[in-house]
Amino acid sequence: MRKARIALTAALVTTLGLGLTACGGDDEDGAAEKETPTATASAPATDEASPSADSGDSEGGDTKPAGDVTEPGAGLKVGDRAVLPFEYAKKKGTLSITVTAIEKGAEADMSRFGERAKGLTPYFIKMKVENVGDTDLSHAYVQLRGLLDGGRSTGVSLIGDIPGKCDKESAPAEFGKGVSFETCSLAASQSGDVTGAEFDDGDAYSDKPVVWTAG
Repeated sequence: MRKARIALTAALVTTLGLGLTACGGDDEDGAAEKETPTATASAPATDEASPSADSGDSEGGDTKPAGDVTEPGAGLKVGDRAVLPFEYAKKKGTLSITVTAIEKGAEADMSRFGERAKGLTPYFIKMKVENVGDTDLSHAYVQLRGLLDGGRSTGVSLIGDIPGKCDKESAPAEFGKGVSFETCSLAASQSGDVTGAEFDDGDAYSDKPVVWTAG
């Protein structure tokens, strides 16, 4: 299984109380917002493509999502499984995503992000991902965003992981129907606990994300 490689200068953008910002440059995780970042640090380029919403030049795949897909805007609990349409490298498929845990880390865990990470508490959104469609989505990345109580944004955008605590994994080289893997999305907060996670890839879910909440 291939792992995302991010140097110790992994990109970190935080609003420092000014609202949402995002990392400039390549949107590896589909997490960039259309705002001017307050600060960025470049990460090494990788050869993975980013998940993208509906693309006119799609190279095919599932013509419609396999199975009963989870409705946009659905509210789930940690431990629940969602079946979702997913596009990666111009291939359309269907994944099931189960958020298995949202774990709180320590501020010291953020040391690899440098001085800009001071005051941030990390949270580890752990999940199991299974291909339930007919399209091989090899090396696909799945990224979920962390949410504060009430569904509020954390105001922090991260690219990277914390090895041993939140390992960001890609799908295996052969990721066909019935194959699964485990991965983790890293979230962080300046104030308040991260108690939820959302999936907002694709046109249908960008305005009505699927949300998992703890408890």
